Amino acid sequence: MEKFKIIGGTHLRGKVTVSGSKNAVLPIIAATIIHPAVYKLSNVPEIDDVKIMLKIMRKMGAEIKKVRKNVFEINTKKISSYEPDYKLVRNIRASVLFIGPLLARFGKVKIAQPGGCFIGSRPLTTHFTAFEKLGVSIEEEGGYYILSAKRMKTNKKVVLGEISVTATENILMAASKINFTKIRLAASEPHVEDLCNFLIKIGVTIEGINTHNLKVYGNRNFKSYIEHRIIPDQIEAGTLAIAAAVSRGNVEINDFISDHNDILLNKFEEIGINFEARDKKLFIKPSTVLKAVNIRTDIYPGFPTDLQAPMVVLLTQAEGTSEINETMFESRFGYMQELKKMGADVVISGVHHALVTGSVPLYGTKISSFDLRAGATLIIASLIAEGESEIDNIHLIDRGYENIEKKLNSLGAKIERVIH
Repeated sequence: MEKFKIIGGTHLRGKVTVSGSKNAVLPIIAATIIHPAVYKLSNVPEIDDVKIMLKIMRKMGAEIKKVRKNVFEINTKKISSYEPDYKLVRNIRASVLFIGPLLARFGKVKIAQPGGCFIGSRPLTTHFTAFEKLGVSIEEEGGYYILSAKRMKTNKKVVLGEISVTATENILMAASKINFTKIRLAASEPHVEDLCNFLIKIGVTIEGINTHNLKVYGNRNFKSYIEHRIIPDQIEAGTLAIAAAVSRGNVEINDFISDHNDILLNKFEEIGINFEARDKKLFIKPSTVLKAVNIRTDIYPGFPTDLQAPMVVLLTQAEGTSEINETMFESRFGYMQELKKMGADVVISGVHHALVTGSVPLYGTKISSFDLRAGATLIIASLIAEGESEIDNIHLIDRGYENIEKKLNSLGAKIERVIH
């Protein structure tokens, strides 16, 4: 097992580049199954979740070659299995995204219940109800879901039970060979847009991108070679920006897409962060007095649930009391107990509500990461804490952040990865 040792008190300075999007690359890797062809993907973040997805692909018959750093070529011509590996599927929540592509290619799929971070109930009801509207039958047997459809229905309007990113992506991919499908209450996140743009490149026509109403015109005459560059990671961009801001740093963040982070930058203005956004770059400069603000997570373009925890660290350094309303999940405040160990003044008043009062000093101690985003949050807290912190369970952080300690160390942080 590995852990991070972090010596706090450093003001971050320098330049850093945002990696490719975790939430964009995972569905796009799965989407290469839809049609047997060769796909060249660039700006691929080399994170643990990507490694697991590629392992699953290889076990199903895909040929995968690393061309160079962050560039992979995926040949799906020899995929013959519609049953992703049980153990690997159980290790990653994103494995649910194999259902749509496998249905599109084979008309059937046998898959274990996906795994992932424990951050509350995330059932597949929305996915399955939508698949049933396309004529897919669903059975549960011996720990597997078995889905099949001899021919999925065309000219159907699929109204999702909630605005779900992965359900939207699954139905988009399943509908890629159907003449026409209308998807209502579709998610509109940047990574959904990136998947849409990828599907367009292979031959699908999609209308209504960036809205909650999509029209999908499927195709069976796809291209044989496709190149696609993964968009920068919205959440990593926000995480780096918060780390720079809370450290009173002077940092230039490259590949920062301001349009993807409008709500975060609005909150920065409210708090009093000194920043400038231009030309796909964000410049964070030292700030003086920070003010408390209220945060309410919501579907895009609202405040992202994945930035709620990092934002709380920033608010521990703001003057006054901030109110946090987590509307997306009911088990996302576990990290606050770890922040309390460091001296944070946080009060959890329900599964969806908490109060953060600042400004208070934080102190280094031994803390544990409970999920991917909580882990990044504890790194940020440790950067500004007095003394040394130790963070365990850092394998959860490696699931979604590419070389996070190397990036922060390049800005002057003092983070050491050690085996214990």
